[in-house]
Amino acid sequence: QVQLVESGGGLVQAGDSLRLACAASGRTFSRYVMGWFRQAPGKEREFVAAISRSGLITRYADSVKGRFTVSRDNAKNTQYLQMNSLVPEDTAVYYCAARQTPDTLYGNVYPYWGQGTQVTVSS
Repeated sequence: QVQLVESGGGLVQAGDSLRLACAASGRTFSRYVMGWFRQAPGKEREFVAAISRSGLITRYADSVKGRFTVSRDNAKNTQYLQMNSLVPEDTAVYYCAARQTPDTLYGNVYPYWGQGTQVTVSS
């Protein structure tokens, strides 16, 4: 089992950048596929990005491709989401998620979730 804690959210202006972090407990972080999701008010939670166990393979939602970068540091048990060129539509609670299986970046079924961190982008 793994516990996840997000940090780095905040209030920024359109065009600004933010870096979110997701710290994981335990000694087996490198065995988990990691993902980022977000949920805006009144909307369903949606996929943002995912990264393989090694960090070598990534996948992004079309809405963030070219602006967001997901990465991980397995030595620090931490996943990151670098968000550039933020727009008001990026406003949401951002969640970190983890799973051991299946070992794929597709599919949105993750058993482990963080509590979320709020990102607000003003125009």
